[in-house]
Amino acid sequence: MSTQSPTGMEHHPDIIELREHYERVTATPLAQGVEALSICAGLFLAISPWVVGFGLNPVVGAFSGLSVSNLLCGLVFAYIMAGYGSALERTHARAWAAMAIGVWTIIAPWATVGGEAVNRTIWTNVVTGAVMACLAGAAFGLTLTGASSRMGRSRR
Repeated sequence: MSTQSPTGMEHHPDIIELREHYERVTATPLAQGVEALSICAGLFLAISPWVVGFGLNPVVGAFSGLSVSNLLCGLVFAYIMAGYGSALERTHARAWAAMAIGVWTIIAPWATVGGEAVNRTIWTNVVTGAVMACLAGAAFGLTLTGASSRMGRSRR
């Protein structure tokens, strides 16, 4: 019986080393904290219209565009950021999408409700969106840190 040596890219030493490195990065408390805080921020955004009370505001309306936007963006953000622990090496696009959701969250009160936006809708979305954008930036930074430290080791 003959054995064939693996020839695919998944067995290339650099790929194996890169995967091991990303596993080490995701095992750090910083990476786990970013992921946990991101999930919490996304879930808070999803329920914020009802927790903060602007989902029940008769001026804004129970099913206003902002309430729906917060619900969907919060759930999508939590889902996107929850994948960082298991697939850090494939997350560059996820980080940009999460950053875009954070920025949209900041501008959503004016884009969806317009002049009817009240202080609590603005403050909730601006603060939550800024936190989400910072967490997305931190997650993106983790991937850059992993790449730069890997390149530094290979030069030695």
